[in-house]
Amino acid sequence: MSDQPTPPVIPPEGGIIIVDKEAGFTSHDVVALARKRLQTKKVGHSGTLDPDATGVLVLGVGRSTRLLTFLTGLPKSYVGEVQLGTTTSTLDAAGEVTATFDMSGVTLADVEAVAPQFRGDIEQIPPMVSALKVDGKRLHELAREGKTVERKPRPVTISRLDVEAIEGDPTAFKVTVDCTSGTYIRTLAADIGEALGGGAHLRSLRRTAVGSFGLDQANPLEAMQVLPAAEGVRSMGLVEVHEDLETAIGHGKVLPQELLGVSGDGPWPIVSSSGRLLAVYQAHRDGTAKPALVLAG
Repeated sequence: MSDQPTPPVIPPEGGIIIVDKEAGFTSHDVVALARKRLQTKKVGHSGTLDPDATGVLVLGVGRSTRLLTFLTGLPKSYVGEVQLGTTTSTLDAAGEVTATFDMSGVTLADVEAVAPQFRGDIEQIPPMVSALKVDGKRLHELAREGKTVERKPRPVTISRLDVEAIEGDPTAFKVTVDCTSGTYIRTLAADIGEALGGGAHLRSLRRTAVGSFGLDQANPLEAMQVLPAAEGVRSMGLVEVHEDLETAIGHGKVLPQELLGVSGDGPWPIVSSSGRLLAVYQAHRDGTAKPALVLAG
């Protein structure tokens, strides 16, 4: 008898997995381990989480890997610790120290005084050690080759930035951040350090939410659970249709918006009366809707 646990069942339309990633694993590592555990190659993730960071990583499985295009841009939430007085090559604790500063006189009040300039709509320069592509090559690959390339500032929005003292450690402070997708907390830490007249790096990071998916739904990889595909797009507003329409939707037919009970631009996740995700539709011409993707059938 095999000691291997039975892999979770993947529904025909696929599903979503909310992983609480451990430190030391890349997002690609998590995908590879999930593929092995689920015995399928059809696994992808909705957004990279740094190897040393922990927390929420959303995976798509089977046909639901196609849903990831709708999940990649979801807002993110983090908690982290910023170490004052030291900058690193990666802007976090994994890199080599590049400079040191005497910031012993910096207080929490000083940090709170500069924090407002990082709230709202701001611009960030992506770090060299990141998954962002420039001319078809990822920045971290160029960094490993010892190359540094110009990176254009990118607009991001930080809707929440709270700073707190860390008991017993006046050289660091805690940050709680709600932000748009594409925000680099490492860059935020380094920029705050510079605004304080010195330097800083991110010494720890935990992602607490991706969209509506929080740590309360996340499980370690070895205890992964495949959630229904509809859970992945529930925040978009599920549209339930009568069973008479299921065949037409499964065939990807263009349908009147009125028949689907929708209006506007969409996209609209279409579910059966039993809650199974059939397709995601989007606005088409002349008051009709067409599928962006079809999972049924």
